[in-house]
Amino acid sequence: MAYQRAPTVVGVPNFNAVEDAAALRAAMKGFGTDEQAIIDILTTRSNMQRQAISQAFTREYGRDLIEDLKSELGGHFEDVIVALMTPPEEYLCQELHRCMEGMGTDEDTLVEILCTRTKPEIAAIVDTYERLYDRPLAEHMCSETSGDFRRLLTLIVVSGAKGARADEAPADPERARELAQELYDAGEAKWGTDEEVFNRILAHESFAQLRQIFEEYKNIAGRTVEQAIKAEIDGELKDALSAIVECVQNASSWFATRLRGAVQGLGTADRTLIRILVSRSELDLGAIKLEYERLYDKTLESEVRGETSGDYKRALVALIGPA
Repeated sequence: MAYQRAPTVVGVPNFNAVEDAAALRAAMKGFGTDEQAIIDILTTRSNMQRQAISQAFTREYGRDLIEDLKSELGGHFEDVIVALMTPPEEYLCQELHRCMEGMGTDEDTLVEILCTRTKPEIAAIVDTYERLYDRPLAEHMCSETSGDFRRLLTLIVVSGAKGARADEAPADPERARELAQELYDAGEAKWGTDEEVFNRILAHESFAQLRQIFEEYKNIAGRTVEQAIKAEIDGELKDALSAIVECVQNASSWFATRLRGAVQGLGTADRTLIRILVSRSELDLGAIKLEYERLYDKTLESEVRGETSGDYKRALVALIGPA
């Protein structure tokens, strides 16, 4: 089982950007703000439709919609709405930049964004990052990470930029057998693990090819490549390689687990919660919420309701969509 297209936000038919811009202007004009109107409009339009609304807003009123929203809203509710209004690649680049700036680096966010995306998605992120920050993503990442973890992320970014079309090619069964054997020889078949081989294969190959490699690995080793990684590798590299393997086989399950981590324990990891719900809403959030319920015997909606409140809660629940 691989990536399942199951969006919870698909945009509206008979879309009218000028009407939506007028409704948003009315929701923010005068005394008080109609937060519910903002939620109703922005959580049901696709990102492309939201960009059209933003352009219509500037054209009609000579104002910047994001700036107006920021001045009217606050807290995590504002974060959700601004994330929804940002083009997808720009939003992910902002998140990557934020997780590397300042003291310390948030490695979990690097893994979540870079190890779960296809080659074309990575290529778009790489281009956008350099446009936004006038600095190559690989260069910024190299200054913030180290060791095999840094090498893996750099390979992902470089091979994504080079091989954006690789994901369109069908898997090659013969090559899959050869690479599965290479993985086996680099890990379980020897004393110590050659992380470089794992890095090279998992970063370079398309998701379709990796799926085939993992099947062949099972035939050779008698256990899954995921089990091998958990036994042979540790630390950040283990998390990163495991994320690639899980997303190749069942991305919905990986994101469901990450969401579970965001709502469990002491406090809520709001940034992670917002980022996954916003960035997956037009892709596979429908599949993620089904997987969440299967894994944890609770609905994603009920968990989010229990961890959030007010307009913030209403916006997230709207993105998750009906059961």
